[in-house]
Amino acid sequence: MSVLVDRSTRVVTQGITGATGQFHTRACREYGSQMVAGVTPGKGGTDFEGIPIFDTVAQAVTATGANASVIYVPPAFAADAIMEAADAGVALAVCITEGIPVLDMVRAKRFLEGRPMRLIGPNCPGIITPGQCKIGIMPGYIHKPGHIGVVSRSGTLTYEAVHQLTALGLGQSTCIGIGGDPIIGTGFVDALRLFQDDSDTHGVILIGEIGGTAEEEAAAFIRDRMTKPVVAFVAGQTAPKGRRMGHAGAIIAGGRGTAADKIRAFTEAKVRVVTNPAEMGATMAAVLKGH
Repeated sequence: MSVLVDRSTRVVTQGITGATGQFHTRACREYGSQMVAGVTPGKGGTDFEGIPIFDTVAQAVTATGANASVIYVPPAFAADAIMEAADAGVALAVCITEGIPVLDMVRAKRFLEGRPMRLIGPNCPGIITPGQCKIGIMPGYIHKPGHIGVVSRSGTLTYEAVHQLTALGLGQSTCIGIGGDPIIGTGFVDALRLFQDDSDTHGVILIGEIGGTAEEEAAAFIRDRMTKPVVAFVAGQTAPKGRRMGHAGAIIAGGRGTAADKIRAFTEAKVRVVTNPAEMGATMAAVLKGH
C-alpha cells in the first residue's frame, strides 16, 4: 500500500507558466512522477517541455485523466485555484503557495465541505512516496523507500527528519508536509489515520510547532487509536508569548498553543518526545528496536 500518492498518480500543475511552477514540475517529472498537464488561463494550446497546457483544470482532467493537482498560483488567486481543482474532480490537491489571505482560505475550506477532494496545504512542501511519486518542492534525493511515515507542519524540519532516517538506513513510506498556516486541508489527525491504516507504515515521526491545538488533538488520537509507535518533536520551545515565529499559524494566543502544552499532551499519550531535532531519526530507530 501507499498513502495518497503512488506510481499511478497523474498530476496537473496549476500555475505551470511561472518560474516556480516550471522548476518544480521539471524536478517532479525527473523524479518519476507523472506530470501530465499544466494549467494557466490564456495559455491553453501551448506546452511546457512537452507537457500540454490548458486554460482550465477541467479541460486538463478530461484530456489527460489527471487525478491530482499541484498549485503554484500566486497568493491572491490560490484559493480560487483550490476550488477550481475541486470542481474539476481531482482526488488530491497539493497547494504549495505561501501567503494566502486567511479569509480566502476560510472560503475555500467551506467550499470543500462535502466534496471528495483532499487538500494538502497551503504553505507546505507537498507529499512524497519515495521511489514512486513526489508532488511538491522537497528534495527527492534525500528520500529512501521504507516504512516510516513523516508528517510535519515545517518543511525544513521534514527534510531534516528524512535525511536522518535515510542516513540510518530507515526508509520512508510517505512524507506529508501539512503546512504552517492557521487554516489547512489535511491535518495531523487525518495523516495519522492514513498511516495507521497503511500496512506499509511501521512507525511515524510527527513534527509540530507552537500555535493552535492540532498537536493536542493528534496526541488524543494517538492515545485512543494508534497502535504504531510515534516519535514527536515540537518546534518553538523558546518562542516568546505573543510573537509569531515563522509560520502564520505559529503564534501563542490567549495563553494557549505553547510548546509545553503540546509536549505534555504527547507525553501523556505515551509518545516518545525529543527536545532536540537532531535526535529524531535516532530516537525512531531506538523505538523500533524496543528501547
